[in-house]
Amino acid sequence: MEINTQDYQICYDPATATVSFIGSLRLSGPAEYTPIAQLLTKVADVEPTKITLNLQQLEFLNSSGINMLSKFIIDIRKTARVEIAVQGSQSIAWQGKSLKNFQRLMPALQLEFV
Repeated sequence: MEINTQDYQICYDPATATVSFIGSLRLSGPAEYTPIAQLLTKVADVEPTKITLNLQQLEFLNSSGINMLSKFIIDIRKTARVEIAVQGSQSIAWQGKSLKNFQRLMPALQLEFV
């Protein structure tokens, strides 16, 4: 499963259950984020032990994108069958503030900054 555009790329590695986000996500509103949300749902439907969201190369994510990821994390928390790890980069300013909020939504979420 992969989504490629001029501005961003999202790749899923089934061997490690890792979804990698690369580039800049500046989509306008929930409707434009639907394909990404559907990809994440497909990953979760397989019910791996742990899903890793690798955001280390995601330069920008707007509020609609943060909202989409927040809803995904809340949905995972409700099922309580899958762990989530989020990998971020200390060198990308928005991640330091925003990614910590995901732990408020799901306290068991593993947050790693590289």
